[in-house]
Amino acid sequence: MDRLNELTIVEARDALEKGTCTSVDLTKACLAEIESRNPALNAFLEVWEADALEAAARSDERRSRGESLGPLDGIPLAIKDNILIEGKHASSGSKILEPYIAISDATVIQKLKSQGAVFLGRTNMDEFAMGSSTEHSAYGPTKHPTDPDRVPGGSSGGSACAVAAHLAFAALGSDTGGSIRQPASFCGIVGLKPTYGRVSRSGLMAMASSFDQIGPLTKSVEDAAILFKAIHGADVMDQTTAREQTTFEPAWRDRLEGLRIGLPKQAWGEGIDPGVRERVMAAVEVFRSLGAQIIDVDLPYVDEVLAVYYVVMPCEVSANLSRFDGMRYGVRHQASNLMETYLETRREYIGDEPRRRILLGTYALSSGYYDAYYRKAKQVQTLIRNAYASAMTQVDFLLTPTAPSVAFKMGEKTSDPLAMYLEDLFTVGANVVGLPAVSIPCGEDGGLPVGLQLTGRAFEESSLLAVARAYEQSVSA
Repeated sequence: MDRLNELTIVEARDALEKGTCTSVDLTKACLAEIESRNPALNAFLEVWEADALEAAARSDERRSRGESLGPLDGIPLAIKDNILIEGKHASSGSKILEPYIAISDATVIQKLKSQGAVFLGRTNMDEFAMGSSTEHSAYGPTKHPTDPDRVPGGSSGGSACAVAAHLAFAALGSDTGGSIRQPASFCGIVGLKPTYGRVSRSGLMAMASSFDQIGPLTKSVEDAAILFKAIHGADVMDQTTAREQTTFEPAWRDRLEGLRIGLPKQAWGEGIDPGVRERVMAAVEVFRSLGAQIIDVDLPYVDEVLAVYYVVMPCEVSANLSRFDGMRYGVRHQASNLMETYLETRREYIGDEPRRRILLGTYALSSGYYDAYYRKAKQVQTLIRNAYASAMTQVDFLLTPTAPSVAFKMGEKTSDPLAMYLEDLFTVGANVVGLPAVSIPCGEDGGLPVGLQLTGRAFEESSLLAVARAYEQSVSA
């Protein structure tokens, strides 16, 4: 069987069950593609070839004994560089953590190990997950999988590129304001941001703790469901995971009669590339042809969502990154006194974008400004949550573009932070209110992928992915 690395998880699982290939075959196919393409793409920061082949061989032995651990047993995956794997380097794309080796597994890694997944290596990302292009990595940018002059999106750009370029069958990323969905859109794959509290954050390097969620990047909706099912669930190591969780069992369907899909009026104004608008509106007609009712809905405070996010998120960044001071983790610049050691370590080993956000957050939390910025942002966040709750009583899902543009050129927005932040226009809402959202491909504009985003109700990933798959199946038929 040729080009094994281009299979989906579902296809690879079927091939393993039929005996037409082995996990070692799948892993070698990915490793060969990594060796061939990663030097140009820079999707992987580190590849664990020996460990991956050993894990694959163990999977094949289990399968030969009829003891397969499930649909991910023997499937090669890529892991974002901010998710801890015991005994492996984890730098979160930053020089300050270059020598850091994780002393324990993230909960999602424990779950995947228990199900026999094969880990190929750690993928590149914007430093501490702060960015929308993977140009802010301390280890160099990741390139778009089909156009090296363009970005793959971010901050999970390395994971998205690895999947789209068939270097891995699927990957884990993290999403704080769109960092799974936007690169999925740019690279033409599926990206799921679960409900906040649905997947444990234990072992994920925190950026903004009230927004962060781990989720899958995959080649198909069904693959996303398989990977999500493997990692979701309550966790005593993360008190923000929901104790009571609905069962995740997607009921795949071909038709969407009885479902209401809302188009937020405020999300279709200026700022969307004409080609993106055209492709997403064409997708709306596909949903209509499948029987869904398309409804225009009012979603107040859309303009305020981005502002709230870019106040609350830097405040949490300021608190979370205070631990990276050269004393407890990573490298240290030894200076004449303690304060200078702190300052010089951060100045030398933390990049411009994290420093910008630390400064913004520290300012917003400071005496005299806390009420004007942070407290006010949290009050408006409540209004936004109420607006989404009201909209979701009228419809079952919300549909928007995932990003206002296709993948932009390298360097195009790095000198203008505001332009980069506007890339999160459609994605941050789901993080601010904690709802699940998925990006799925809906065509191309000028040869570059376009993604549409579906947002569902809290803890209803089953129905969200079922609707996404119905669209996927319809356009691929």
